[in-house]
Order: sequence, then C-alpha cells, then structure tokens
Amino acid sequence: MRSIAAVLATVALCGPALAGGPTVAEPEPVIAAPVEPVIASADWSGFYAGAQLGYGDVDSNGAGLDGNGWLGGVHAGYRWDFGQYVAGAELDYDSADIELGAGAGSLDDVARIKLMGGAEFGNSLIYATTGAAYADATVGGVGLSDNGWFLGAGIDTAINDRWTVGGELLQHQFDNFDGSGVDLDATTLKAKVSLRF
Repeated sequence: MRSIAAVLATVALCGPALAGGPTVAEPEPVIAAPVEPVIASADWSGFYAGAQLGYGDVDSNGAGLDGNGWLGGVHAGYRWDFGQYVAGAELDYDSADIELGAGAGSLDDVARIKLMGGAEFGNSLIYATTGAAYADATVGGVGLSDNGWFLGAGIDTAINDRWTVGGELLQHQFDNFDGSGVDLDATTLKAKVSLRF
C-alpha cells in the first residue's frame, strides 16, 4: 500500500510538468547581414562613333558679327577604361546654320580634335575635354577660316552595352579670325548618341 501511495504521489508531482506535452524550442531569429547595393558599371574601352545635334551662340566681342543657331554633325573616337577613370580622344565635325551680324555673314562649320578625361558614376561617364578647333565662316561673301581652341564638359550614359546618349557643353575661342582683327567666342550645347564597337 505504501508503494502505491508513493507512485501516486510521484505521478501527482510530475503531472503538471507533462500536461502540456513536450515543449519545442523556438528558433533564434536570423539577422541577415546588410547587403551593399551593386551599381552597374559600363566598360568604356573601345571605339565608338555617332551623331550630335545642338545649338551655338557666337559673340564677336563688339565687332557686330554676333549670332546664334543650330548645328549638327558626326563624331568618332576611342576610350580607355582604367577602372573608375576613363581617358579618350575624339574627332568631331559640325555643319552650322548660324547667321552672323544680321545677314553680314555666317558660321558654316566647326571641326575639333579632342582629348577627354573623366570618371564613372554607375553607368554614366562625366568628363572634361579640351583641344583644337577649326572653323569656316563667310563674311561679306568672302570665305574665312581659322584655328582656335576649346574647353568643355560632358556626360555620357550607357543605355545598354552598345548605345550611349549624352550631352556636351563647349566654349570656343578664335583670336584674330583669319587675320580680320575680329575675335570670335562660340558656345555650343549639343545632345549626342553613340554606338560602341
């Protein structure tokens, strides 16, 4: 009788502990490590060619041959991608429709040899450029031409692995244009599209 009482006492003491059944340990929450965003970067190395269209403004520094109008043309170049930084060289040509001095003349075309250097920001390239320029103009029915220089800045954005779109602002200087005694300053703003090879 004493052993039955001992078994009943043991069951009575253990009953509350077993009443809910076995307990399952809750798993510890998993904390994911922060993920750094990966910004896609274009490879700018190689040849490219394309076209541009823009607007030009010419100032003759008081000589009365000021004017503005449209210009557009073609370009081709090569770039070297050094990781975050890019360097390159480009040739471009613009045919112009810029009337000078209220019909006294016109700026007919501009060609440039460019050196470029810039930095990548995601799939965009922001660059500075400088180089030599050559311009043809007609004043009083006489064809004039002269060499000058320019500097400027631009941005190109890769829309896929072959095509880029961009914009460029250039400031040109032609001193004593073709011995005329007239200094010409020209500012151009152009949109560009290029195909990379």
